[in-house]
Amino acid sequence: MAKISPVAAKYIIHSTINIEGVVDRPDVIGAIFGQTEGLLGNDLELRELQRSGRIGRIEVNVNTSSGKTNGEIIIPSSLDKTETAIVAAALEIIQRIGPCNAKLEVNSIEDVRTSKRQFVIERAKELLQHLTNTTLPDSQELADEVSQSVRMMEVVDYGREKLAAGPSVEESEDIIIVEGRADVLTLLKHGFKNAIAMNGTSCPQTIKDLSRRKSTTVFVDGDRGGNLIIRELLSVADIDSVCKAPDGKEVEELTKKEIHKALRGKITAEQAKLELGVDDNGALKDGPVELSRNYTRPQQNSNQRRNGSPVRPNVRPMNPSRNGNNINNNVQSSPPRPSQQGKRLANDEKKVLKQTMEDLFGTRGACIFDQKLNVLGKVPLSELGSTIKSLNGGVYTLALDGTVDLDLVRLAEKVGVTHIVGTSSKVKEAQKINIVTDDQL
Repeated sequence: MAKISPVAAKYIIHSTINIEGVVDRPDVIGAIFGQTEGLLGNDLELRELQRSGRIGRIEVNVNTSSGKTNGEIIIPSSLDKTETAIVAAALEIIQRIGPCNAKLEVNSIEDVRTSKRQFVIERAKELLQHLTNTTLPDSQELADEVSQSVRMMEVVDYGREKLAAGPSVEESEDIIIVEGRADVLTLLKHGFKNAIAMNGTSCPQTIKDLSRRKSTTVFVDGDRGGNLIIRELLSVADIDSVCKAPDGKEVEELTKKEIHKALRGKITAEQAKLELGVDDNGALKDGPVELSRNYTRPQQNSNQRRNGSPVRPNVRPMNPSRNGNNINNNVQSSPPRPSQQGKRLANDEKKVLKQTMEDLFGTRGACIFDQKLNVLGKVPLSELGSTIKSLNGGVYTLALDGTVDLDLVRLAEKVGVTHIVGTSSKVKEAQKINIVTDDQL
């Protein structure tokens, strides 16, 4: 925009001009002043309006091409919208500039205050956001923040294993067993002070002792890992009730309403055993499913599982040595080692594991597979060792977002793992396990 009068412009008149000949910029400006002189009366005389600052400096930009001149005219105005429209309409009476025919057309009248108003709104939003972020909250927000902080400070270390727990675990007749410290903090934030964490998938002795003295509820995540923890606790502790978070959610992600709803829907330990199809020792009653492969289903149960779900047709082999699997009926023995031919991943196995590694990227987690590459569970790397110990065999492949080290290889050899896939490896060679890095898939 051209330089305007000290009086701020409120409107800008945008117009175009087409001249059938070659003229210069002063010719156009002279025609504007000369041909509108006396047309609108003394109050709207362009010279007087410009002298008083109510019309800004008229900007004319022209280009000459092929013997014709085209250009645009910009006029800033501080008049009201009616007077500005009259002045704009008066420009269109210009029909000649110098010796040439001309046609001037007003395209639009821009309200400068609209763009200024939009700038004011955006800047006001920024200032308000800064004010909100840097000033103290109101009294209710302050009270809620202090109350929540105090509750979270009440987490104590309980028992010889120093398990994270709420302050009322010892005094309360009922306790809630959760998976980790974050779950205890979530329950504390919403007013539950009788929660205690397992800190892993293996049940600590402290929780076993507490379960014999108190009414115990298990509250786990809504995933397969939660089922494994329920099985573990049902087999080693005196559990009274069981409840789970909604499918796909963790306890630490739940709102207060979701926590209350889950606890109101808890079921008895006996009902949980029936739904999971496990006995008092945590073992599957119906034979091998995804959790274990070293138990053979009795023939009279081969048609249907206890929970009514269909049976995989190849779960109970007719010949124990068929396909080279050498299935053993003794559940206490170690799972059989795969043959040397089985140490190389098949192409379809590589595809599944490659996709799994892409999904695990950046999560610092691990995925546990059985012989058919069904997912037994997904756990953090910190809990991988205790998890595969608790499965007591049946693990075929481990895929982890991390480095394969010697400790993990030794543990995997003990429980019969065939393949380990990681982002990198510190182990040059393992006799019993096939170690594959992500770039080899």
